[in-house]
Amino acid sequence: MSATASAASTPTVIGVPAPQEDVDAIVAFVAGVQHAQQNTLTDAFLSVFREDAIWTTAHGKRLTGLPEISAFTRKVLPPQADSPVTATYTVDLILFIRPDVAAVKIRQRPVSRAEGAYLDEIFHGQRTSPSSWPPTPRRSRARRPTCSPRTTGSGASRPLRTPRSSTWKR
Repeated sequence: MSATASAASTPTVIGVPAPQEDVDAIVAFVAGVQHAQQNTLTDAFLSVFREDAIWTTAHGKRLTGLPEISAFTRKVLPPQADSPVTATYTVDLILFIRPDVAAVKIRQRPVSRAEGAYLDEIFHGQRTSPSSWPPTPRRSRARRPTCSPRTTGSGASRPLRTPRSSTWKR
């Protein structure tokens, strides 16, 4: 599946009636954001934000105001040009709250730059990666060491509480 195929899907539209031109404008706007991010066009990406904008990154970091969004974007977007992975944005749902106000649900999906193949399964560990993108191996969790019962400093054999025990032993 191609990375550009996601932009062609038709979103579900609910709420108050709105002209099709508004739906088309929202889909085109999201396609512009996708293009700017995939091609690491920092200024084009930032041009869509107002001074009082709020942006939540793909990793859940909330950025408030154009200065904060700009500082973050100028730091993280340019290095992505060399990444073998990018993302697509699909408008899934548009809720017109009023004819001039819409809430938009976007689906973001990882995709390989070289092949345009969706990588959902890779990011969820369900298949092996394509040759152009080897994932970083997962680190195994270190096992927590078990503790043996300690004794008091006087040499008495009264063990103290251990991690596996919730009561004092006498």
